[in-house]
Amino acid sequence: MLSAKIEQYWTGRAEGYSEVNRHELATGQDRVWFREIQKHLSKEKNLKILDVGTGPGFFAILLAKQGYEVTAVDYTQAMLRQAERNAGELADRIRFRRMDAQSLEFPDETFDVVISRNLTWNLESPERAYAEWMRVLKEGGKLLNFDANWYHHLFDEEKRRRYEEDRERVEALQMEDHYTCTDIDAMEEIARQVPMSRVMRPAWDMQVLKAYAGERVQADEQVWKRVWDRTEQVNYASTPMFLVSAVKCRAADRQMVLSA
Repeated sequence: MLSAKIEQYWTGRAEGYSEVNRHELATGQDRVWFREIQKHLSKEKNLKILDVGTGPGFFAILLAKQGYEVTAVDYTQAMLRQAERNAGELADRIRFRRMDAQSLEFPDETFDVVISRNLTWNLESPERAYAEWMRVLKEGGKLLNFDANWYHHLFDEEKRRRYEEDRERVEALQMEDHYTCTDIDAMEEIARQVPMSRVMRPAWDMQVLKAYAGERVQADEQVWKRVWDRTEQVNYASTPMFLVSAVKCRAADRQMVLSA
């Protein structure tokens, strides 16, 4: 099963990915990210926030630092162990749960905010995941999904050319290559099988989310300029990160959208 391959891959990546998160936390990138996230949050401090696909816990940790009530879920147990370790004394203030992002075990309308980073592209059923994320959001709650067209270069010749240019530029600048330091063959095998590698985003995401948020769906395709450090910007120049945000509308309004 593909899901088993995905879990196996990220289990093997847990320690290395955790090092990346620890670097972000140690160099102040958590503050950079929080400034961006804060723009989309209400001023209430008692917000209930769900971090989906928390990995080694970066979003969960930076949000818990700010006093929010955070629940963090991931399908990979090894990632959750890394997240708890990285959280340190904050671990007791974060509820960590092993859970499938495409089948959440929470009641309807539990959270004020659902947030995610670099997850949707790696799912077998991203449309079902979006349905679940919006289900557990309260009416008026906000979804914040940071992602990119990861591995689209496997299906697009122009993207492949630009991806190769990224690799050459990284080498010329003597930077760490964030692609080749992973098991790239295993990741590309998975990427060829998941649906999001073949679609152009964020247009796809916005179309799906309109069923839940009507016109209150937005895409920010410049967010990478504000949250990525120099190394990330060079590594991923051909695959810029975007933010898709959506505000869950009332049930009656959702029905009107579906009927239109």
